Amino acid sequence: MRLRAAILAALALIALGGCGGDDDGEQRTSQPPPAGGNGTLTYALPSLPASLDPLAAKARDAQTVTRQVYEPLIAELTGPYGQTEARPGLALSARPSPNRTTWTVSLRQGVRFQDGTPFNAAAVLANSRRWQSDPRGRVLLPDLFAVDAPRPDEVRFLLNTPVRDLPRLLASPRLGIVSPGALEPQSGQRADFLPEARGSGTGAFQLGTQGSARLELARFAGWWGSSLDLGPALDGVTFVAAPLPDQRFRMLAEGTVQVADPLDAAGLSAAESDPLLNAVGG
Repeated sequence: MRLRAAILAALALIALGGCGGDDDGEQRTSQPPPAGGNGTLTYALPSLPASLDPLAAKARDAQTVTRQVYEPLIAELTGPYGQTEARPGLALSARPSPNRTTWTVSLRQGVRFQDGTPFNAAAVLANSRRWQSDPRGRVLLPDLFAVDAPRPDEVRFLLNTPVRDLPRLLASPRLGIVSPGALEPQSGQRADFLPEARGSGTGAFQLGTQGSARLELARFAGWWGSSLDLGPALDGVTFVAAPLPDQRFRMLAEGTVQVADPLDAAGLSAAESDPLLNAVGG
């Protein structure tokens, strides 16, 4: 029997969420499954992003791809089989000042980008300078006027007006943290993303073979979450471009892909009537 599902998160690792607490709860469970070992998931999307720059990923299909490579500061993750409690991502906590014009973000230590660059306050500052000096970033964080770093594992976001939901804003896939080595200049000020720079994310998957209609991601063996039993369960994810909804459903029904997103009303109806398919959302 072919087991097919219509959602990647349940198989791979990633749940987007709000801010974590001060304690990242890093207690290991008994006999967790090892990372990888469950093959490659094939995922059909309307199109593939021309660039893996997370800031440029406006559409859902582009964000689905870039989010596997680049992690935003704020996330909530659980193991691929639900065997771990929820844990924070790159930021362990985000604490507001009483008037919510300053948010202090504590960073996870010991994380490295796939290119070996340390993830720390300096890397967050480079990204925040890019967000501030890029119109796309200013739309996402309109009230941000400065970011500073009191310590290597802590940054402060300074806002023009009180912002109650900064953790939600910082959880956007478009604010995925990029290695300074993939920015020109590396300071981040008015920086361009360098698409040829490899290993510029902190995520569980890294770029493999890339073509116009097919993009392969491979499990990053050095991902920080693997030591905390967060997976990923998969060895890789292959994204394929299938522009038409009926094309995506046909690939799903034939077993060519395991996930097709999105489907139209006819495809959802057909999926719901197929005992081997699971329609999620709608």
